[in-house]
Amino acid sequence: MNERYERGLAKLIEIDGEKGRQVVDSLRDIAPDFGRMIVEFPFGDIYSRPGLDLRTRELATVAALTALGNAAPQLKVHIYAAQNVGCTREEIVETIMQMAVYAGFPAALNGLFAAREVLGPTADSPA
Repeated sequence: MNERYERGLAKLIEIDGEKGRQVVDSLRDIAPDFGRMIVEFPFGDIYSRPGLDLRTRELATVAALTALGNAAPQLKVHIYAAQNVGCTREEIVETIMQMAVYAGFPAALNGLFAAREVLGPTADSPA
């Protein structure tokens, strides 16, 4: 393994914990090079940069995946990651709701449904 991969793997585990490693491992029998690329580029190169903290990076990622509207599995991983790096439930939900303005209500609704799967219902949800 190279330095870029090692740096990326450490960052992936810091952000996503075991869930991130599971994503990479799930590619081993179909596209192991793609798993390596995921570790090296996003995590070894981008997430490792000093310009933004991990909370900000994860909120930006949650916003982008919500705006796409068709990336629920990846969005769930990054909602979990956002919590893992210290984002609050409120910050995550508000970030997703903000996307209704720029990506439309369907994308925001899909994002909120994904968030509910990861975060669970609110305490004041109807029983």
